[in-house]
Amino acid sequence: MAYDQDSQLKLNYSSLVDLIEKTSLRYGDKPAYACLGKTSSFNEIERDSRYFAAYIQHKTDLKPGDRIAIQLPNITQFVIAAYGALRAGLILVNTNPLYTERELIHQFNDSGAKALVVLSDLLPTLAKVIDSTQIELVISTHPLDLIDPHVQPKTGLKNVEFCQLLKQGAELPFIRLNPKLDDLSALQYTGGTTGLSKGAMLTHGNMLANAAQVKSRIGSVITEGEDIFVAPLPIYHIYAFMVNLVLYFESGGCSVLIPNPRDIAGLIKTLAKYPFTGFAGLNTLFVALCHQPEFKALDFSHLKITISGGTALTAAAANIWQQTTGNMISEGYGLSETSPVISLNAPGYQKLGTIGKPVIGTEVKLLDENNLEVPLGTAGELAVRGPQVMLGYWNNPQETVNVMTADSFFKTGDIAIATAEGFHQIVDRKKDMIIVSGFNVYPNEVENVLASHPNIIECAVVGVKDEHSGEAVKAFIVLKDDSQDQQQAKEAILTYCRGQLAGYKLPKIIEFMTQLPKSTVGKILRRELKDKA
Repeated sequence: MAYDQDSQLKLNYSSLVDLIEKTSLRYGDKPAYACLGKTSSFNEIERDSRYFAAYIQHKTDLKPGDRIAIQLPNITQFVIAAYGALRAGLILVNTNPLYTERELIHQFNDSGAKALVVLSDLLPTLAKVIDSTQIELVISTHPLDLIDPHVQPKTGLKNVEFCQLLKQGAELPFIRLNPKLDDLSALQYTGGTTGLSKGAMLTHGNMLANAAQVKSRIGSVITEGEDIFVAPLPIYHIYAFMVNLVLYFESGGCSVLIPNPRDIAGLIKTLAKYPFTGFAGLNTLFVALCHQPEFKALDFSHLKITISGGTALTAAAANIWQQTTGNMISEGYGLSETSPVISLNAPGYQKLGTIGKPVIGTEVKLLDENNLEVPLGTAGELAVRGPQVMLGYWNNPQETVNVMTADSFFKTGDIAIATAEGFHQIVDRKKDMIIVSGFNVYPNEVENVLASHPNIIECAVVGVKDEHSGEAVKAFIVLKDDSQDQQQAKEAILTYCRGQLAGYKLPKIIEFMTQLPKSTVGKILRRELKDKA
């Protein structure tokens, strides 16, 4: 068993609300967030999130414990809404702006969200699904609203404009709440082997503990009140949420929010404006940037730390980043269920090809199929126990039981090997999850959509290696009518899927077969298909 006992984990705050308020007071007029050319100070973030909370408290029927979904890219309004919601006692439901109608209905209904903060461009999609949800309050915003308020599109929805909300909230008294450590702060949705997304229940204590754990590991490269950390990864994912909205905010750093990291040229132009000290990314982004002459010409003299997570770091990505920037990537590992960080390579002590050592206060053991610990050097399922581990899955006690051992270890579903030095290496995934550019894709979900197509008899989905996205989705399909031209059949299937699946979940490769391999009981053998692929 690996256990980091270097020192005792100490929490300096009673809740995330306490952290937001004390940090804002401590750093005042220093820059906290920069986005689209506008920089907001800690004082301004505190003020606007207080206005947001006051509006919630006096102008809505929302009560502490109610859920509010935030469906925004990386813009400052996300931060204000998240902090404001927490200060009003609400529970965050971070939602991917790329989700289709089907995905939105499931997440909104499963969480019981009563309110939504949404990008104005997404209002037409919301108008189609809102009657199928419990959402009563819609707050909409344009990315540039904090610079120049924009007129919202007319969709027939009764929505409150973000800037108007802040204006009204400024006239209202704020009632300060002080949540407890074991109160819920967020439902962070993750996929599951059933294909249905589950809400990991994360408490204020989970999030505070993980921020302290990560700070303990990388504190040597944090300069309080001075750092500039670039945030290209979506802050609706727990990875970037923890790094930027909790850890670096608490450390007085300025997070540079990147609304569209796919615009590599725009990202590089933004980077050129800041003497950035930290950067978080994953393989595809590291490699894409390093192939751009404009990126190579940037000044990297201030860069102290680069963090990789979300998918296994490749040696090729690590090497080209170090050659280009002079900075070695610190790979980490975690899940939505663990707030998220379980282990992380310390700057200056990285071991390439590993996920580092467990962070302080974290116990890790590798288990066999009977939940017994395997010998050192033997592969086993990585299980973790620590203050960052979720309470369980929202309204899903059976799934919670399925992933927890009798002694309260959370089973991650990932297969790992431990070294004598205490490092861990992920060697495989027990689940059939596919990771496309850091996004989790669960085969059952894609298969369920494919199987509902009128011309598909049966199907199976696996992940295959892809030089651009790490992995790609490959679908094996048996058609009812195989006389149709295969290219036309592929196009028809993809058109059908686009209405129900986010783009990164779409099959990149489709192979038609006359039959799929099955076990003696009729179960489709995904592993055999993966080997074939």
